[in-house]
Amino acid sequence: QFKALQETSSRQRLRQGRMKLLKKQISHKDGSGMIFLQPETSEDLWHAYNLVRAGDEVRCTTIRKVVKESSTGSTTSQKKRVMLTITVSKVDFDPDVLQLRISGQVTSENDVVRMGAHHTLTVELNSNFSITKDVWDQIYLDRIEEAVNPDKQAEIAAVVLQTGLAHVCLVTGALTVTKARIETNIPKKRTGYSSQHTKAITKFYEALYQAVLRNVDFAKVKVVLLASPGFVKEDFFQYVQQQSIKREDRAIIENKQKFVLCKASSGHKHALEEVFSDPAIMLRMNDTKVAREVEVLNKFMRMMEIDPDRAYYGYDHVAKASEQLAIDSLLVTDELFRSSDVKMRRMYVELVESVRENGGQVCIFSSLHVSGQQLHQVSGVAAILRFPMPDLDELEEIAQQHAEEAAQGGKPSSTNDDEDKEEAVDPERRMREDVADMGL
Repeated sequence: QFKALQETSSRQRLRQGRMKLLKKQISHKDGSGMIFLQPETSEDLWHAYNLVRAGDEVRCTTIRKVVKESSTGSTTSQKKRVMLTITVSKVDFDPDVLQLRISGQVTSENDVVRMGAHHTLTVELNSNFSITKDVWDQIYLDRIEEAVNPDKQAEIAAVVLQTGLAHVCLVTGALTVTKARIETNIPKKRTGYSSQHTKAITKFYEALYQAVLRNVDFAKVKVVLLASPGFVKEDFFQYVQQQSIKREDRAIIENKQKFVLCKASSGHKHALEEVFSDPAIMLRMNDTKVAREVEVLNKFMRMMEIDPDRAYYGYDHVAKASEQLAIDSLLVTDELFRSSDVKMRRMYVELVESVRENGGQVCIFSSLHVSGQQLHQVSGVAAILRFPMPDLDELEEIAQQHAEEAAQGGKPSSTNDDEDKEEAVDPERRMREDVADMGL
């Protein structure tokens, strides 16, 4: 019975940690259709943000302020909950307040809102909404599959700290969310006033300790990173161990082996970039999605240094390498698929599909991850090739030279025309000159 209860609670946790796909109607003929979703985590809202694009139709329950005018000219206003369908013109995602805001024009008749009126829908956790598209391409379908996958959870917790400043972050497969920011004024350590410094440090560690307990689910995370300059991380980890035993906090006592101490230059969030570039740290996280993406990105960066003919970036170069079936790993940021330009988005979708058909690996990086932001600095799309290819600029010059020669009727150049004519008129003369040169 106890084992059955454990399995039931485990299944419930999995269901609670995934996007609910309530309905799916997509045509196999032209790819048009509708899906009905319910987001349950911050990552679900991020997936929804990547699914909605300008031109789509979104239907959701919302609050609308209704103004009524009486016969005497006085007005009264009240808020009503209504179901609206809008044609999307703008999409915004706020990871701090966990809200997805979708703006557009109302396209369905309603007693409260007139057709064509502008409205902004707010999609929050556990709120149902539907998306209707003219075409659901493979990138969208892959995103839905990833969203409803019950294994997707916050895989990594990270605490970056320095004296007086700390950030508690959760790193999932799609985004990095700052759950808490702790900032405390720490007076300098002076002779005769060391007690004030010690009290301030203890207060800072206690606030950070409570933030970790509130925001880190040790049953889900696979590793907890403690990163800082100097020995701040060691001092804080020692405080955590002492206090957890003293207070009998089982969550920390039973999971202390998940804590990994590593070096960072500061307590700001961007210091995570340094942590993820450490091979020793990545080895501890080798079974997480983030680690796999960072490993591919680091491999590309190393390839640019040691073998640049196998590391391409920029759409034009990567697309031409794909035409030659040369791509082993394709790296692309999800930001490129959110483009309002339909043609541009289709270009990247076709590139991804082509690489997959030819046996290549495709890694789609989140723009809210440090790795995705690094990839964005090199145009947002890059590739590791199976074999070296010369510079495409040189290939283009050679191709242009061949085209010019073909336009001239196959003649190499005008400066050699006279010599070619002499050889055609008297080939024996050339042979006698060659014999004389060899001393025969």
